[in-house]
Amino acid sequence: MAIRGENLKMMRKLAVVAGGMFLFGYALIPIYKHICELTGINILALGEKQVPGGSTAAANSQVDTSRTITVEFDANARGPWLFKPAQASLQVHPGQLATVMYEFQNVQTHRMAAQAIPSYAPRNAAAHFNKLECFCFNQYTLEPGEKKQWPVAFVIDPKLPKDVTTITLSYTFFEVGSKTPPAPTAQAPVQGAGG
Repeated sequence: MAIRGENLKMMRKLAVVAGGMFLFGYALIPIYKHICELTGINILALGEKQVPGGSTAAANSQVDTSRTITVEFDANARGPWLFKPAQASLQVHPGQLATVMYEFQNVQTHRMAAQAIPSYAPRNAAAHFNKLECFCFNQYTLEPGEKKQWPVAFVIDPKLPKDVTTITLSYTFFEVGSKTPPAPTAQAPVQGAGG
């Protein structure tokens, strides 16, 4: 009888532990999203309406011709492929719809799935950079040697602070489902003999 009582007591303890583990696992998702939102580490963890420059149009779509913002485009590839913007920069007025193309080529000998993550500088400009169309919203599969061009259509909100005159939109393109290669390191140039 004592063993039966001990077993029931142990079962209750195990049920409490299992329930606690389930609740902890369930709570990890909102905790992770909140941490990512606060730190800006993983923009994919945010909902589309929360993403700076998400697919929602700017509330005030009137063009402010009294201001000109220079938007610089940057591309970083985490893998052996070619990825670049079709142009280095573009001047736009807040509220004006603008489009820039990004070029990509899979130079590998195998099919790959890839996705881009955007980042903005200065950071406070991110909330005012509204992307209406962007390749960063989806993952893409490319065959070996396949070339693609993707548009980024955007509007800069006229509520952008007046001291911001240049915004850098940078994308990091990485292969989905593979180990991300380390960031490139700067190496000193090699001097030739007799120099």
